[in-house]
This record gives sequence, C-alpha cells and structure tokens, in this order.
Amino acid sequence: MLTNKKLGFIGGGNMAEAMVNGLITASFIEAKNILVSDPISERLEYMHSEYKVKTTSDNRELVQKSDILVIAVKPQSVKKILKNFADLVDGEKLIVSVAAGVPISLIEEILDGKSEKKVPVVRTMPNTPALVQEGVTAICRSEHVTKTEMKIVHRIFEAIGRTVDVEEGHIDAVTGLSGSGPAYIFMIIEALSDAGVKMGLSREVANILTVQTVLGSAKLARESGKHPGELKDMVTSPGGTTISGLHALEEGGLRTTLMNAVENATRRSMALGKTSAKTDRNMSEDGGE
Repeated sequence: MLTNKKLGFIGGGNMAEAMVNGLITASFIEAKNILVSDPISERLEYMHSEYKVKTTSDNRELVQKSDILVIAVKPQSVKKILKNFADLVDGEKLIVSVAAGVPISLIEEILDGKSEKKVPVVRTMPNTPALVQEGVTAICRSEHVTKTEMKIVHRIFEAIGRTVDVEEGHIDAVTGLSGSGPAYIFMIIEALSDAGVKMGLSREVANILTVQTVLGSAKLARESGKHPGELKDMVTSPGGTTISGLHALEEGGLRTTLMNAVENATRRSMALGKTSAKTDRNMSEDGGE
C-alpha cells in the first residue's frame, strides 16, 4: 500500500520520529522513500544517521518529491508553513496533519485555492505512547478523501499503535481522553507506587509491580474483549482485599474525578481551538502571518 509512495514529514520532532521509527520497524515503507524536513540541522543529521531517511531544510523541495505530506509542526506555525508551498500542492497529494487544534477547514482554505482539484486532507490526533509503538490515533477526514487514501492513512498510523475513525466534531473529546489520558495514567502509576513505598516496599520493587500491573491489566482488557466491569469482578472476591480497596476508591470519588478530568480537558481543548481561530482571523484582517 505504501510501497510506491514517497512520504514526506514536514517537521522532524518526536512524533515524526515515532512514526518514522514505527514505519521502518514494521517494514511498511523503506527508509529511502521517507523524507524529513526541519529547520534545525542537528535534528536532520540525527534523523539521517539514526534511520537512514532523506533530509532537507527546504520544505518546497520535500513537497515536490513527496506523494503524502505529514504536517508535524507546532500548531502556530502551520499557516505560515502551508502558505510557503501552497502553489506546489495539487489534488494528487494527500495531506495528513498531526498538528493539534488545527481544523481541516484551515488547511483547505490555504491549499485549495492553488489547485483545480480539491486537496484531500486528513486530520489526526495521536498520543504519546506512539513513542513506543503503543499509541492510539483518532483519524478524521475531509469529504475529498477517498476510501483508498483513508486505508493508507490508517496503515501509516498502525505502525505506532491502533487507530479509530471519528468525526472532526469529536476531536476535542479525543484530546481530553486519549490525548491527555497518558498523564492521568502516569499520575495513577505514581500514586500506586507511592502507596507501595508507604506500605514498606522499596521504590524499585513498587515501581516494577505498579507498571507491570497497569501494563498487564491494559493488555488483558484489550485482548479479552471483556467489559472492564467484568474483569474487575474477576479479581474481586466476597469480603476480600480487593473489594476493600475498591470501596476506598469509590469513597474517594475516583470515577467522578477521572470523568471530570476528561470533561475539563475536552472543554479546554475547545476553548483553545476557539482562541486560535479568533487569533488567526485577527491576523488575517491585519495582514499579518
């Protein structure tokens, strides 16, 4: 599916590196067919040395040589960068954005004016476990993206974990759940480890027990296909230790706290999106970048 494609990454940061590493490790695409651009020469030298991919500091050169463009830069830089090469993009190139908070409409607004055929744009929201190929990526598309192109995008992100299709209107909820979710889990891991230390375990042992328990539980939930409540009941015996611990969690409001965390993060994502859009409109009215 990617055999004859040239894949260009505009931006060579952590997420781009995770994707490059995953794609090459999974043998989804050869390194010689991957191009990376970045303004930092040291970063380009590292990417070439570590993964043998082609590199350049010239975004226009990369766009000309690529069939699929992955926009992996900071959100505030997207508009300026897209304008720099908009005249080189036609409807035959597939645009994939991993820039948080940047709507499909903004990308289309900049690129469609330069092409007779509408440019296919896909917006994605991966999360940080992608760095170890265990991420999850939400994918939403413009109406001009074909089924074949969507299969290609899923294939790309399957190299760093699992994928799901969502409507763009749900992307803030994705941000609040899986985007911010790793931080919630890291806090839970830290708390459980601290509890082990409080009960007399060494920090090393407490960390090993906690991390492996979280990892194993997640794998069991994924591979068993059982409802989390059913899996919880499998561990919980009448009058035993687990139900006593669960009672303490319920008393402390763990469920409500986690639900509130996702809701708050979602609302914050929505607010940031509105602020970004407002700033972008003001800059356009002032003639600025």
